[in-house]
Amino acid sequence: MPSAVRALGPPLLLMLTLLGTASPAAAARPAGWSLAPAGGPRPSFYAEGVPGTALQDTVAVTNPGRTPVTVRLRGTGLPVVLARAALTVPARTRAEVPFTVTAPSGSAPGDRSGAIEARDGTGRTASVPVRLRIAGPRLAVLTVEHLAVHPDGITYQLVNRGTTVLVPTLAVRADGTFGRVLDRAPRPLPVRLAPGARRTLSEPWHGRPFLDRVDVRLTVTADGAHATATTAATFVPWGTLGALAGLAATATVTFLVRRRARRTRESETPSREAELTGAVA
Repeated sequence: MPSAVRALGPPLLLMLTLLGTASPAAAARPAGWSLAPAGGPRPSFYAEGVPGTALQDTVAVTNPGRTPVTVRLRGTGLPVVLARAALTVPARTRAEVPFTVTAPSGSAPGDRSGAIEARDGTGRTASVPVRLRIAGPRLAVLTVEHLAVHPDGITYQLVNRGTTVLVPTLAVRADGTFGRVLDRAPRPLPVRLAPGARRTLSEPWHGRPFLDRVDVRLTVTADGAHATATTAATFVPWGTLGALAGLAATATVTFLVRRRARRTRESETPSREAELTGAVA
């Protein structure tokens, strides 16, 4: 599609054109001012450029009526800068207002959309779509970071380090001392990562090992990008071991107390042999 956008040139100027006799087509349109691209019949504005490039076009406000009309202009959805934010268009006059739209720096290649809007004093509005195509190579780069195993599952971060939106697919595997303890086939994640986006996600793990040391591996793919991360975790039932240690300590204390009590009784009770010896004497 040919671009209808001119490179940024001289200072932005407001142009007024006196309308001539209305054509039959114009006379058939409803009365009132209108908003449209300048320079010919176009349904919308179209621009294309690499990130950081400022592109220029012109919007026209046409007032076919018999009294002046004042409108306020603004851009939405895209970085648009208009030469005038408000203007009064005389009767039977067309005013052309240049504007620039900038392809955001660091943006991923692809299409963006916005609009030029106008509103008069009565609240009446009109708009013209702005289509912006950001040029550049499409790079899919993904990393998995901060992988960790917790009592309630696995947490990790996905970072989109490329120039295109990614919809990642995740596979999870864990190997213990005696073999595989977790094996989840690749499945799409319900997230869309814009370029530069970072998301913290979690993976539940029910029925994990009771007592084991495992190596966990996450594999993530998206649009040709591939990333893996690994970590190790040791599962120890500290609560159960603590209870067993408590029972053992209690049993030990009980044994010692009973042993000491028995020795005390034995030392306080005279033996039968001592009694008989005393009688003979």
